[in-house]
Amino acid sequence: QVQLVESGGGLVQAGGSLTLSCKASGNIVVFRTMDWGWYRQAPGKQRELVATVTTRATTNYADSVKGRFTISRDNAKNTMDLQMNSLNSDDTAVYYCNAHPPRASYWGQGTQVTVSV
Repeated sequence: QVQLVESGGGLVQAGGSLTLSCKASGNIVVFRTMDWGWYRQAPGKQRELVATVTTRATTNYADSVKGRFTISRDNAKNTMDLQMNSLNSDDTAVYYCNAHPPRASYWGQGTQVTVSV
């Protein structure tokens, strides 16, 4: 089993940047051998996939964040980050990390990102 804790969210002005972090604990072998992703859920909307990173560090992004967000993982530290630049109001959401595809038992509390205009 893996426990995930997201951090780094906050209030930022449009055009600003934030870096989110996801720290894994528990069965770290699982963390290192799985693909992972960042997801987000905006008010009144379904949760959506934002970015993924494979065990070989291959990345993929939703069209809405491509060129602005960068996902990375550090298997030595059991962490995964999401660098977010040029934020806009559409990026306001609760951000979660999870495996890709996601596992129900891995959902954490998420971290709130609010972009002010």
